[in-house]
Amino acid sequence: MKQQVEYGNQVTKHHILDGTVIWKIVNVREKIYDAQSERQTSIYSPAFYTSTTGYKLCVRLYLNGDGTARGTHISIFLVVLRGQYDALLQWPFSYRVSFCLVDQRTMLESGEIKQTKHIIESFRPDTRSISFQRPCSSMNIASGIPKFVSLVDFNQPLETNRYIINDTIFIKVLIDFIGIPKSMIYFIFNLNCGLPIHIQQKLIDEEMERRKAQNIT
Repeated sequence: MKQQVEYGNQVTKHHILDGTVIWKIVNVREKIYDAQSERQTSIYSPAFYTSTTGYKLCVRLYLNGDGTARGTHISIFLVVLRGQYDALLQWPFSYRVSFCLVDQRTMLESGEIKQTKHIIESFRPDTRSISFQRPCSSMNIASGIPKFVSLVDFNQPLETNRYIINDTIFIKVLIDFIGIPKSMIYFIFNLNCGLPIHIQQKLIDEEMERRKAQNIT
């Protein structure tokens, strides 16, 4: 109940407007312990809109896995929320969703010199599932990637851990509305998130044109 109340408070304070979000999660070790002890098996991201009149979504994360992935993997799911503009939108929600667990250590130690080892996974919604229909209640059943990150890779010692730095992790989410080639997803997740959105879009367009000219798929 406490988690739902806190989540409800978050929804009104956070939103983005371009189909992407960066979720900063702090006190990760405590949250891992809570998940392992089943005190709180999952956490929710702040809600976000995909545009000013778009879909309302959030992310649900199981730091000790869910279902058959419990104890072996982190599970990550998209949740479709009831939004203000649902009557104007096309249902079911059918756009590819990509998640990225950020390799902070490589970025911290070498900037753009070394190849980062972000963990990136994508899924396309099953449009027959109730999870992606127009919500009848405040939120639909979460659906996504049960085996997102191996706990062996995630729970490395602090001095060598790529993903947990200063007890914090970052998860990036991309909702693909335009059919971006899968080979571009890694490029997009590696863009400097400090750049204005229109500059990031310009770099993406230029890279896609470059790859097209060189027949890179």
